[in-house]
Amino acid sequence: MEEKSVDVLTPGPDESAIDEHRYTGPSIGIERKLAEVLADVTGVERVSVDSHFFDDLGANSLVMAQFCARVRKRTDLPSASMKDIYRHPTIRSLTTGLADAVSTPAEPSVPVSTEVVPPAGTVRYALCGTLQFLLFLGYSFLAGFVADRGYAWVSAGSDVIGIYLRSFVFGGVGFVGLCTFPIVAKWLLIGRWKSREFPVWGLTYLRFWTVKVLIHANPMIFFVGNPLYVLYLRALGARIGKGVTILSRNVPVCTDLLTIGAGTVIRKDSFFLCYRAHAGRIQTGRVTLGRDVFIGEKTVLDIDTSMGDGAQLGHTSTLYSGQEVPDGRRRHGSPAQLTEHDYLRIGPAKCGTLRRAGFGLITVLQLFFLYVPLAVGGAYMLVTLVPALHNRLGPGAVGLTSPDLYIDALILSFVLFFGFVVVGLAVLFTVPRLLNLAVKPDKVYPLYGFHYSIHRAIGRMTNIKFFTWLFGDSSYIVPYLRGLGYDLSRVEQTGSNFGTEVQHESPYLCSVGSGTMVADGLSIINADFSSTSFRVSRASIGEHNFLGNNIAYPSGAKTGENCLLATKVMIPLDGEVREGVGLLGSPCFEIPRSVERDSRFDHLRTGDELRRNLAAKNRYNIRSMILFLLVRWLHFFVLTMLGLANVDLYDSYGHVLIAAFMVFSLGFTAVYFVLVERGIAAFRALRPQLCSIYDPYFWWHERLWKVPDKYLNVFNGTPFKNVIWRMLGVRLGSRVFDDGCYLTERTLTTIRSDCTLNAGSKIQCHSQEDGTFKSDRSTIGAGCTLGVGAHVHYGVTMGDGAVLAPDSFLMKGEEVPQRARWGGNPATEMRDAPYQPEALTLKA
Repeated sequence: MEEKSVDVLTPGPDESAIDEHRYTGPSIGIERKLAEVLADVTGVERVSVDSHFFDDLGANSLVMAQFCARVRKRTDLPSASMKDIYRHPTIRSLTTGLADAVSTPAEPSVPVSTEVVPPAGTVRYALCGTLQFLLFLGYSFLAGFVADRGYAWVSAGSDVIGIYLRSFVFGGVGFVGLCTFPIVAKWLLIGRWKSREFPVWGLTYLRFWTVKVLIHANPMIFFVGNPLYVLYLRALGARIGKGVTILSRNVPVCTDLLTIGAGTVIRKDSFFLCYRAHAGRIQTGRVTLGRDVFIGEKTVLDIDTSMGDGAQLGHTSTLYSGQEVPDGRRRHGSPAQLTEHDYLRIGPAKCGTLRRAGFGLITVLQLFFLYVPLAVGGAYMLVTLVPALHNRLGPGAVGLTSPDLYIDALILSFVLFFGFVVVGLAVLFTVPRLLNLAVKPDKVYPLYGFHYSIHRAIGRMTNIKFFTWLFGDSSYIVPYLRGLGYDLSRVEQTGSNFGTEVQHESPYLCSVGSGTMVADGLSIINADFSSTSFRVSRASIGEHNFLGNNIAYPSGAKTGENCLLATKVMIPLDGEVREGVGLLGSPCFEIPRSVERDSRFDHLRTGDELRRNLAAKNRYNIRSMILFLLVRWLHFFVLTMLGLANVDLYDSYGHVLIAAFMVFSLGFTAVYFVLVERGIAAFRALRPQLCSIYDPYFWWHERLWKVPDKYLNVFNGTPFKNVIWRMLGVRLGSRVFDDGCYLTERTLTTIRSDCTLNAGSKIQCHSQEDGTFKSDRSTIGAGCTLGVGAHVHYGVTMGDGAVLAPDSFLMKGEEVPQRARWGGNPATEMRDAPYQPEALTLKA
């Protein structure tokens, strides 16, 4: 293992390798200047202008990112980006590639804005947080009051039938109330959303946040992919035509600004929020989609974007603010650019209004006559009908100081938690397989019928995140995925074949070749959708591939064996099959498959060394799995104990106790998992690392990734999330607005004051490529903005006031100057004048 700062992660080239390559001196001034900069970065005396950056000089992307940063600081040189480096991998070819910029002196990127937006004061920031807490407290008391009265009425039933009927009535009314309350709140607090801008932490923002939280907490989110969900968005003010299919669980907030034409399809993991946060202000704007539009998976539609009738946007793509796609045209990439590829790969089927209405009606009947009564009355009926549970949970049966309370909680939590693990695995390995017999590959089925219901049931059951969290980052994820139905018959165990976040649409049509390793965030797209039909088909990942983070991998992908698929790359669906290369960006372009630095630990991945290292890692991973099962069970035990204590005190305090339990559970969960994570790290900060995946340090680092952190989403948009980040070790400034950013290595991350972090953004201070793990610090300067879905890699520095556009990928080692605008995948300077959203023309 090697440990130091970024200097260790960016070693200079081997002098002997340079000497072996015939030296060619520069012939023109710009070649000489570029060669001098590169020699200075790599710490050598001279660099041949014909030497390949990666193959001959042994450089890597971090070295070249530093080279680009120094070139950009030189006013006498044209600006160079990492895309330029990969396309022109010698000084001579780079000089030729930048020739157009030579005749015109390099200009700095267009600054974000000349207007200085004053940051919110600390008093307003604290007051907003206080009011948010009071609103949550009030909502908890309201929920406690309703639950108290409802369960009291249900318990008055005389027999099983009476309890069922009362559960049906109370559960039905309660469900309708939960669904309609956010709608009523939206119309009362906001009215109709309009394009506007307002500062965060103010009273206008408080109303915005209240409506956003209520919309996200609405149980209608479970009806994504169902015609009922479209009706819900219409009730919130969205203009949506007939036959629209929405599969994304990212709920739009400013719904009056959303227009979707008839027959449009929006795939999962797409963002079309109709708002964004920028420089400490919320900007709302329109998203307009015409008829028969297709939106691919993992896409972002910024505010003030539009697509004409029949337009398409491919997967892993973005429309920036102000971009428009004309009728019938196709776009892909980040930012979107012209393509001829047809992303709508399935024909229509018979699926009219009657079929959609029938599917929605059946869903409602199932909900009200089956699921709601079971959820509301099932627990009460179980306690009533089973004498042992009735005796344990009866009010007054035990006191707070009685050992029986803790014994009961211990037994009940143990049986429920570990019973879920055992029974859940048994169900996952059997029931979906039986259901899958009804869905044939490559056959087109109409939406909203029997086969569609089966497909959705398979997807929901086999994508339960608990088990991928438990088995991921270990050898045991392979038998788990194989049990689900993945074709891994020829897999080579590495101990890190898959991360903890893997999703699919049908596990029975996923194939992964031998020797392939996958990082977190893989989404296998093996189902195609139109507005009336769907089809499942096999998606195959070739042998000896490495897949980076956050990749959508579709069936029919044009990648073969021995490919490096970089983080957030757009997997190609056209052209020749790529083999033996790396792919980066959206749309993708070729880069070297590997460099010398990433192969320095290859001797640990073969023969006896591999067997010894793998056995040691497996033993360590087993201990980690047992540890985290106990950690989660202990959390569940404490909540169970508090729940039983509530039962004992229920007659005295009623709904007040229910509300207090909800508030305390949230606070306890946050503090508990913060202590778990800091305890694993021995309350010390991480340091930059460069090591093999078979180094014990890496196994320990994987433990940090397993600490549950989904609770953080509850605190999005509040000052409380900043408090938690600081408790986790993030170097965080004042008044940071975090609307849903995720930090993988907290103690390697620095975020300065008044930054704006949008939903779906991510700061990842590590990378794993094949058998090599690397980590380094990343710093986000004061007043910076990370757009929706933006991804920041390790070793990055963003200057004060800089902006990273939505869905951009800021590569490792990049340096963004102060107040610069960067965007794209990979991110580069944006030299065009920034689009002024409609919100800026209106006063808040």
